[in-house]
Amino acid sequence: MSDFRRPAMPGAHLFDDLPGEPDPAERAAAGHRIASLLVRGAANDADAGLVERVVHLADEEGLGVIAELWSQASAETIAGALWRLYVLRTWVVRDPAGAAREFSAGRAFSPVDVVLAGVVEPPGPDEVIALVDTVVSGIVRPDLDVALDRAASFAHVVAIGRAQMEYGDPHSAARLLDTAKALHRAAELERAGELH
Repeated sequence: MSDFRRPAMPGAHLFDDLPGEPDPAERAAAGHRIASLLVRGAANDADAGLVERVVHLADEEGLGVIAELWSQASAETIAGALWRLYVLRTWVVRDPAGAAREFSAGRAFSPVDVVLAGVVEPPGPDEVIALVDTVVSGIVRPDLDVALDRAASFAHVVAIGRAQMEYGDPHSAARLLDTAKALHRAAELERAGELH
C-alpha cells in the first residue's frame, strides 16, 4: 500500500512531466473522478480540496481544460454526460441566435420536448443561453436526472428544427439527436442509481 499515490490534479499541463505520451487510462480515470466529485460532491476533506482546485482551474483556464478529460467517456457515465452538456453549452454560447432559430423551427414538431426543455416564449438567444446555463448548473444538485432530461429535450427540439430548416444539415441533425438520446439515457441511469 505504500506505493499508492493520490491521482494528480488535472490541468493544461497535468501530464507534461510524465515520460512519453500521456496514458489514456490515467486521463480517463482523472476525468471520471472529477466528474463524479462535481456531481456527487466531496466525501472527505481531500475530495473537497480537489473540487476547490478543479473549480479554480475552470475559472482560470476555462472549463474546456477539464471537459477535455471527459471527451472519450462513454455516454452512459457521469463524465460522458457532462461532456455532452459541455459541448451543447459551448455550441449555444457560440451561436445563440442559430440555436434559437433551430429551436423555434423544431418546436412545432416536438411540443412535449418544448415543455420539458423549459424555454420561455419566444426563445431568443438570451433565453436559450439561460436555459443551457440552468441545465449545466444543475449538475451539482440532487436532480441531475431532471437536468439531463431537460438538456435532452432541448437537443431533440433543436435537432428536429435543424433538419426542417431550408439550409438544414441532416447529418448534423442526426448527431444532435444521438446526443439527445444519450442525455436521456444518462437521465434514466441516474434515476436507477446506475450512472457512475
